Formats: sequence, C-alpha cells, structure tokens
Amino acid sequence: MMWKAGAGLALTMLAMPAAAAWAEGTAPSSATVAAPAPPFVSAGFNVPTHVEGPGFKVVPLAPSLAKIDYDAYMASIEHLQKTFSRSTSWPREGISAADAVQDMETEQARFQGRKSFAYSVLTPDGTRERGCVYVYPSTVPGYDAVVRLWVTKAEYDAGFDAELYQWVTAWVKADWPFANVAYPGRAIEWSAWDAMVAASKAGKAGSAAQAQ
Repeated sequence: MMWKAGAGLALTMLAMPAAAAWAEGTAPSSATVAAPAPPFVSAGFNVPTHVEGPGFKVVPLAPSLAKIDYDAYMASIEHLQKTFSRSTSWPREGISAADAVQDMETEQARFQGRKSFAYSVLTPDGTRERGCVYVYPSTVPGYDAVVRLWVTKAEYDAGFDAELYQWVTAWVKADWPFANVAYPGRAIEWSAWDAMVAASKAGKAGSAAQAQ
C-alpha cells in the first residue's frame, strides 16, 4: 500500500508542470505532448568518415581543416554567394580565422551528435579543399534528407561542380539510408523548394496553434 501511494504522488507531481501550463493559458512544450522526433540516422548506421573519389577524397569537416576550408571559400566569395548561399552573409569579407575555427567546431559537434554531416572535399594529398558537401535533415514532408554542395570558383570553371554532383548523388544513393533525398537548386528548382519550405513552416505553425 505504501508503494502504491508513493507511485500516485510521483505521478501527480510529474503531471503538475503540464497542468500548470494549461492553467496559465500556455500549452505545454512539445516534448510534453508529442513523441520525440526520430533520429536523423539510426544508431546502427555507420556514417562515412573517409571516402575516395576520382581525384579527391571526402572527410568530415573539423577544426584541423579550418585553414584550408577558410582559404577555399574566402577565395570564392562572390561565386559562392551566387551559387550556394544566395546571400551576402556567407561567405563575406571580414570573417576571421577564429570565426572559421568556431564554425568547424560547430560542424564537428553536429557530426558527432549525428544531427547533420558536413564534409570537406579535398585533393588526394589533403593539401587543398575543392569544395564541401552537406547532408542534413529535411523540414519538408516527403524528403528524409537534404544534400547541398559547393565548389570553389576555380573548380567550378574547370567543370568540377557537375562531376562532384554526379558523384555525390550516386554515393548518397548507394551508401546512405535515405529513401527520398532533396537536392535544392539542382534536381529541384529554388523557387519550388522555397515554396515547399514555406508551406511546411505554415503547416507546423497551424498545428501548433490548434494544439493550444
């Protein structure tokens, strides 16, 4: 009997925060009312950490690569603003070496936490970065991953962008556990992708409002 009473008290105490939130006119957090989102990749999936391609190798971005990554994108600012970020915020003049290291630390932490996966595309000897590849979750229903990539201006002019894109699509199809992958700005026009992202955000906002 004592155990049952204790269990009832514990359950009551656990329920109080959510009840208090409703009483105050605010909904409980999504963690209280909804199941956690599934992991981006399963615990049993071996995430690639070193892949050889024709004339390049693909390895995770990390602080040890901050200098050559920085040199690559800072030499292609205007090119990347037009072909990758669609923004003047990255890359831009004024990014410091410390900023570059911090970015690499963030990417490494996300990779190790299996939240997203950012890769450097290096020359075979590892002395120069030719571009980058990013694999991350999709916010648009119907796609379980989004893949984006960029190459430097010099590599783009040499035709490497098309070569890398062809290689990446084959690699993702063969070695990653995704059923449907989005390639915004490539297989999907930016205007169409932007519209899908906006619709997804509107749908989530509507669901959140109804939950309240």
